[in-house]
Order: sequence, then C-alpha cells, then structure tokens
Amino acid sequence: MKLLKSSSLRNPKFVCALLSGGGYAEKVAVPAGQVLPVPQGVSLKDAASLPEVACTVWSTVFMMSRLSAGETFLVHGGSSGIGTFAIQIAKHQGVKVFVTAGSEEKLAVCKDLGADVCINYKTEDFVARVKEETGGKGVDVILDSVGAPYFQKNVDSLNIDGRLFLLGFMGGAVTQVNLGSLFAKRITVQAAGLRTRTLENKAEIVSEVEKNVWPAIVAGKVKPVVYKYLPLSEAAEGHWLLESSQHIVMLLSGFFN
Repeated sequence: MKLLKSSSLRNPKFVCALLSGGGYAEKVAVPAGQVLPVPQGVSLKDAASLPEVACTVWSTVFMMSRLSAGETFLVHGGSSGIGTFAIQIAKHQGVKVFVTAGSEEKLAVCKDLGADVCINYKTEDFVARVKEETGGKGVDVILDSVGAPYFQKNVDSLNIDGRLFLLGFMGGAVTQVNLGSLFAKRITVQAAGLRTRTLENKAEIVSEVEKNVWPAIVAGKVKPVVYKYLPLSEAAEGHWLLESSQHIVMLLSGFFN
C-alpha cells in the first residue's frame, strides 16, 4: 500500500495496515489508527503479511495473557502463520517456547525459528511431554485454535495461574471440562478475535505493535515467514493450499507478479 498523503506515522512512503476485510481489493480505506509504516528492510509484499498476525499474537499473548520473560509458552500449530510469528516474538521476549505440529518437517521449521520443545501431536501425547519438560508444573500460557478436543488437555498442561487463550475452534466448539481443575490451578480462559473489536481498541493494539514488535522486526529478530507468493488470479489455489494443510507457515496471496 502506498501512502499518498501525509499522516501521523512520520510521513512514511509505504504503509501496511490491519484491515477489517476486503484484503483482496486493489484499493481499501483504512482508519488511520490501523495503519503501520512498512518496517525498514522489509519488502512491501512481505510487509503485507505482518499486521494481522502481529496484532493477533501481541494482543492475545502479551496484552491479554501477559506472557513475560522467564515464563513458558505453548502454541499449537507452530508452523502456521500465527505459530511462526508467536515463536519468534516470544523468544525475543525471553520466553521458553513449546510447539505442536503434525509432521517432522513442520517441527524442523519451528526449531529453526527458535522453538525450544517441538512435539509431534500425531505421535506424542503433548500433555505428557509438557509435564516432562517442565518438571510436572506445566506451561504458563497456551495459544490454541483447535478448541473442543484440546480444551481439557490444555487445562491439564497449564501451570498454577496458567492462562489459556482460544483463537478458534477448528476441531469443534462443544466440549466437557472438569471445572475443578480450573479452580485448583486458578486458570484463566480467554477468547477473542480482531474483527469485532472497536476502532479504538484496534488502534490501541496497532500502537502497541508498532512500539513493541516493529523494532524487533527492524533488528532482524523477527521476520515475516511466507510459504508462497501467488497472483490474485490464483487466489483459489491459495485457499486450497490452506485447506489441505500442505503449506508450512504463512501463505500470502496478493496482486504480485
């Protein structure tokens, strides 16, 4: 996105933005509070992959779940766009990172990005592995998009005062849970997305991302991870790749040559 008029963002030549929809359009109107300068050293098309994932991870994991240096963090789907970004920014913040993924190839990508403990959920019990790696305590924060099948397992994997953040329910939305385990560990469960937030809340998140995440990107500590670039005419292929789960990390579809 090219910025043609002056703005509050130090008059950058190029910007990227947190959209509320319409990402395949050639032109889009964006509230000023959702606009970010393209980080120095990042190409315009790579910058397009950053706002949504950066705002999602920072708002859920750090602003709401209060993950901090010295704590432990489990992200399910570590090779996804959310996962690859979460690994990098959590490591940059001094956190020990656990991930799950469904193949050794995907786990290798997570390891290269800094994940400390990589668990193949198809061949290992992630609860047992988490307990083993933490001396029986469990992790402090979990970021999950699977939902129902993982809910009780996530609770069992958390430490005292642990925080579970739900980003989605790809595995189902209805489950049963032992409420006693929530009380025993003083566990906090939260769920949220970006789209339904107010403009003011989105602007606050974007501001926090520019202040806390953008410097790490400029310093090369966090990088955009893109699986494949596609022209807009092949957007359907991009959707197919996402649905097939054959991709590793973020897939970016846009009007690029």
